[in-house]
This record gives sequence, C-alpha cells and structure tokens, in this order.
Amino acid sequence: MAKIGIVHYNPPKFSLDQFLTFAGETGYGYTELQIGDVWGPGIDNPEKNAEAVRKQVESHGLKVSALAAGNDFVVLDKQAVQAQVDRMARIIRLAELLGSPVIRMEGGLPKEEVPENRWIEAMAGCLRRCIEFAERDDIPLAVDNHGVVTNDGDLQVELFRRVGSKFVGANLDTMNYRWFGHDLGTVGRYYEIIAPYALHTHLKDGRGDRDDYRGEALNEGEIDLAGAIRCLKEAGYDGVWCCEYEGRENDGTGQNKCYEYLKTNLS
Repeated sequence: MAKIGIVHYNPPKFSLDQFLTFAGETGYGYTELQIGDVWGPGIDNPEKNAEAVRKQVESHGLKVSALAAGNDFVVLDKQAVQAQVDRMARIIRLAELLGSPVIRMEGGLPKEEVPENRWIEAMAGCLRRCIEFAERDDIPLAVDNHGVVTNDGDLQVELFRRVGSKFVGANLDTMNYRWFGHDLGTVGRYYEIIAPYALHTHLKDGRGDRDDYRGEALNEGEIDLAGAIRCLKEAGYDGVWCCEYEGRENDGTGQNKCYEYLKTNLS
C-alpha cells in the first residue's frame, strides 16, 4: 500500500493537534513537520519537545515522513558555515527523536556576498560537513527544489555529484520547477533526472509562475502528475508520497481532494 502523507504547511487554521486530527481522519498516514513545530520561539529544550511531538503524532495514527530544516547553505564565510553546520547537527538529532527518516533541506537564499557561480560550491561545502551527522543517525538530507537557488534540475544533479554521498539527495516538488518559470517540457525532463535522487516528495499542482502562480488540488492544475509519479516509480522510489496544497480557500477541501487523488492513483 502506498505511503501517503501531507505537509504541515498552509493547512486550515489549525493548531498542530487539530491538524494532526484532520490528517488522520482524512486518511493520511504520514506528515512532514516544520522545524518550528519542534524547535520554535520559547522552546528551550527542543529534544524533550521532539519526544512529546512524536507521541502526539503517533496518537493520531500518523508517522513523521520528514522534518523541514529551514537551513540556508548559500554561505561561504567560515563563521556562517559553522553556525549552519552546528544547527544542522542538532536538527538531525531532533529528527532522530521524532522518528523522521529524512530531513528536507533548503538550498538557501541568494546573497550579494555569494555570487551565483559559487552557489553550488557553498551548498556542497555545508552539505559535506553535515554528512557525518546524517550517517550517525542514518537520516539522509533531501534538498528541495525550492526558491530561486535550487529550482534547476541540472544544478541539483551537479550539487549531488560534488557532494558524492548517498546521504544527500532530493526532495522532488512537482510544482516548484514550474513556479520558478521553467516550461512544462523542461519540468518533465527534470522529473526524469531528479527521480533517481529522490528521498522524499511534495506532490503539488498549480498554474502559472511567480506572481501569476495559483495553487490547485492535485490533477486540477497544469502539472503532469502521472508523469512525475511514473518517473519516481521507474527510479525505484519507495518513500512517502507527500501532498502539499497551496490553494487560496484553505478550508480543507483541497487537502481532501489531494488525498483522494493519491489514494486512487498510487494503487
């Protein structure tokens, strides 16, 4: 049976417990949590909180599919790099306490002090420094095609080549390449080349790019979801199929539609 999950992001205006109730009652079996769910403002002991959150998740019949790190690896300054690495060492430990098998990583944000032609160098340097912690807890790092730095499949492949570790791969988001501005043909090619590196997924649909982007329920936008799923299956992906919905009404309707689509099309 397919492992179907939902991201704790842009849900109806629920508390975490209300979201978990909604997810479990809808039929989802997994959820990706954000780092703020575990280690946010006012949380002095995130390790203790991670243990409590894991029990909370499991009480709703759910498991954690990934923990989103919210990191920024587009840094070259030694102190900035060290700060990011130290933070990730702790986040990987939190993921282990949550029972999360994967950490969803960001590439990072563009900066004046890090020219574009050094983005891969910066990210690869930070990722290599984090591999020892990922190996320690057997939790790989899945770099998302998110934002404006890593929304390029060819760049991602080069990044993974430079790092050269099975503990670093991809979170394949089916909409983000299109959001960035790539045409649908390029998006489909990226599915093919990134699928072999996929450690986690965001199944997401929509229309348009940048300011014209509009989130849709799965199979109601312009994304070739069947093609993305085919690429992932052919590459041997066996992780969680995690829904992310960014529709505007945000009353739970879209999240329900996404679940029904995945339940029907992943069997």
